[in-house]
Amino acid sequence: MHPETRTERTGLVLAGGHSTRFGDQDKAVADLAGTPMIRRVVDRLEPIVDEIVVNCRDEQVSPIDAALEGGPDVSFAIDPVPDRGPMAGIMTGLREATGEYAVVVACDMPFVDPDFVDYLFDRAAGHDAAVPRLDDQWFQTTQAVYRAAPMAAACERALERDERKIIEPLFDLDYIVVDEDEIRERATLETFENVNTHDELEAAARRLED
Repeated sequence: MHPETRTERTGLVLAGGHSTRFGDQDKAVADLAGTPMIRRVVDRLEPIVDEIVVNCRDEQVSPIDAALEGGPDVSFAIDPVPDRGPMAGIMTGLREATGEYAVVVACDMPFVDPDFVDYLFDRAAGHDAAVPRLDDQWFQTTQAVYRAAPMAAACERALERDERKIIEPLFDLDYIVVDEDEIRERATLETFENVNTHDELEAAARRLED
């Protein structure tokens, strides 16, 4: 792609994982207070990015496309080898991205805060990544902003080393940490909540309906 046609910001939504705690249903398209969960994530990201890419398995494309009908246009980045884990999904999705920087968000984070994501893009400028880290020392790698090309290459190298933890590629990159105090100045920790079970889905629905 020619540089002049590149977008500035990509939103990459990860939807390719098997939701073992969610039963047979694909949680990406699960109904959350009347709206598919992935649609809630996409709708929150759409105002602050120039394109949306969804990473998923081939058989998910049709149901996810239906779940997003009437919303912003998206492109799909299909996992060439299913079930290699989220790092492989990030690599595949970032290679589809046309933005120099991409925010990676899991499809089960319906409370993602667009203002905070916007801030992460600002913090990442001039670096390869801006990754939130809470006081428990957990990096929020699936709600972080990465420079697409270096992160995709770092993911590939990590996979070649048979690494599976998404934090591993960061060690090859110029990344900055956004710590919990900095996060709390701009968002609540609700932005990182994910929905892993039907009970959590019902609890999230109650909050959205209040």
